[in-house]
Amino acid sequence: MKVEIKGNKIFAPLKNGWVTNTAEEKLKQEFIARLVNSYGYLPEQLAQDVEIKKRYIADIAIWRSEKDKLKSAIPSIIITVECKAEHIKIKESDYSIGYNFASTINANFFIAVNLKEAKVFHIQKDNAPKKVEKLSDIPKAEILSDDRRIDKYIKDTKSFTREEFTKLLTRCHNIIRNNDKLSPEAAFDEISKVLFMKIMYERNAKEEMIFSKAKFQSDEKHYEQIIRPNLKKDVALYDQDYMQYLFDNTKREFETDGIFEPRDQIKIKRNSFEMIVEELEAFNLSDTSDDVKGIAFEQFLGKTFRGELGQFFTPRTIVDFMVDILDPQEGETICDPCCGSGGFLITAFEHIRNQIDLEIKNEIIKIKADYFDSTFETSTPKRQKEIDKKVQGLITKLNAEFDVKNPKSRYYHLSHNCVFGTDANPRMARTAKMNMIMHGDGHNGVHHNDGLLNVNGIFDNRFDVILTNPPFGSRVEKSLKITEADRFTDPTRIKKYKKLYGAQYDDALKQVNDNVGKSLLSLYEVGSLSSLTEVLFLERCINLLKPGGRMGIVLPEGVLNNTNLQKIRDYIEGRAKILLITSIPQDVFIASGATVKPSLLFFKKFTDEERNQWETLETVIRKEVLTTHQLDVIPDAKTISKKIEEELYSEIKNKIKTAFNYEIPIAQIEKAGISSTGSAIENELNPLAAEYKIYRKTNKLWKTDNNRIKYLITNDEIKRSSDMAGINGQSDIFYGK
Repeated sequence: MKVEIKGNKIFAPLKNGWVTNTAEEKLKQEFIARLVNSYGYLPEQLAQDVEIKKRYIADIAIWRSEKDKLKSAIPSIIITVECKAEHIKIKESDYSIGYNFASTINANFFIAVNLKEAKVFHIQKDNAPKKVEKLSDIPKAEILSDDRRIDKYIKDTKSFTREEFTKLLTRCHNIIRNNDKLSPEAAFDEISKVLFMKIMYERNAKEEMIFSKAKFQSDEKHYEQIIRPNLKKDVALYDQDYMQYLFDNTKREFETDGIFEPRDQIKIKRNSFEMIVEELEAFNLSDTSDDVKGIAFEQFLGKTFRGELGQFFTPRTIVDFMVDILDPQEGETICDPCCGSGGFLITAFEHIRNQIDLEIKNEIIKIKADYFDSTFETSTPKRQKEIDKKVQGLITKLNAEFDVKNPKSRYYHLSHNCVFGTDANPRMARTAKMNMIMHGDGHNGVHHNDGLLNVNGIFDNRFDVILTNPPFGSRVEKSLKITEADRFTDPTRIKKYKKLYGAQYDDALKQVNDNVGKSLLSLYEVGSLSSLTEVLFLERCINLLKPGGRMGIVLPEGVLNNTNLQKIRDYIEGRAKILLITSIPQDVFIASGATVKPSLLFFKKFTDEERNQWETLETVIRKEVLTTHQLDVIPDAKTISKKIEEELYSEIKNKIKTAFNYEIPIAQIEKAGISSTGSAIENELNPLAAEYKIYRKTNKLWKTDNNRIKYLITNDEIKRSSDMAGINGQSDIFYGK
């Protein structure tokens, strides 16, 4: 079946006539054609704009057979069509009316359709009140005619849990380990390729919603008969089997994301590929919730990389606690300069996204309360319908805030402008991007780069929040030089970043460009005191923060109590206030392969005022101490003993600390939610986070009056208030037109 359009008319085969070609009518006809062509339904068992029980109008109805339709039986499937802007995902508020309709008449299934997607639900008739169960695909015609097949279909295609997905990924991993004899890390790379091929198909599905083995084989047949002969003839270089051809299309789809290398290829046997696709085919990855998909992917990562790459995974209980303590807000920029698999970035992203979700939800509640007031109940049915339409329109426009492809939305700003990270390990940088995509996005700011060097938007005085777990115990050798290879030379991206960051970006490039041939240690003041990576990253993170920015970092306790690192501690205390020190048991990191006892340190970089205060005190006290000792300056170590030099230095620092006095909370945690074997135990971090939140707000440790977004409704339009200027510099209508 093909969709026919002539001028401003479109042919409606189920009505056997031409109708006005509106956007909604076109969507109906395209979906009817899809039902016939891809799912095997006969036009005789379908109807459009059909009245049921003289009360309900179904946009499209499907009966189990033509006979049932002729008997005026209740349709098995009810479909509602909403022609929203293409980027709007279907929300619960969009399908509640249609679902209630389908439930009332005892239909088996309900489908909500818009320009972006279709959502399929099974109506559980045995429950009172009736419940909805989300499915991953539309049942095909042959299934609808058989009760037993319907039951099996519902069981096989219902939305899956994170535990089911984790087990499924493990099965796929074992297929590759057994069939292709690849290492765990290499097997993970191949699973990732298949996952993204599946995501690409299901994100853009125009026919069947699921990327299945049968669909792959059908498309492969078309490719071999039609496409491949032309490739052989015109561009012999691109002659390849369908599996590789499909992966090349996937690479192009994610080209700007840096997930795959240009020369990457599928490295598993065709048999392994088909087995994995078959394992995955019950599930629609494009439609699965980010929470299910993301956490399952993260659990799978932990199992796969435990051991050799375990240091890249900070336990979830620690990540959650550190994010709770720093409480990142919408509009703030966040960075992890050694991000591993992306745990801190993902959790901070979700923390802010949850704030946005709650605010939008509350705004919808407020709109409904304002419009569905006491006068609504006494209004005429016509007026009620008008009000209901207006409310649904406002809710639709608010839903545009959730679209990561809409440059004016709050989700877009969070995903594209707020989250940044680097990792020096190429597999981990790529994994972090994949992990973030599975969790809902925010991956564009993640790079494969040395975390001590600037890249993209990662440079000094840029960030409101730093969250990180730097590598422990290793050293940066004095012989390690900055080389020409460290220069960033992509002219297109440099132009883009200069436009984004202005003169700051020119200065950021100088960190490498002006120091080629010099030691990496020479870039850091603490480099003359220590070459430990955790020490260098401590200075790096403070440099990255804006004045007044805050940081949470995992450090070995030696940094706090090793006498050899006293000058490091003095240097840090001269640039930032300590917000909280939390000692946690060594057991927490044993499951990840670490053996050092860690502490969680939280700092706030001096504001300009605090910086001036410290420097003034330092000048006054230094002069006071030197005068007391009848000295103009601290003599060179060659002319006095090391002991006297240290005593003078210590006296000056202690007097400054006494004058620049503030309270430092310290907590000792015995149980942090995870045992040495990785199993869940009691978590004392949760009550500590709740207690600290009250403490820091009471003591105003940092600004907590971040602007909340307000919405202004004028007629049928909804705009953000001027508070939004803190988010993207403008107050604007934000929904797609």
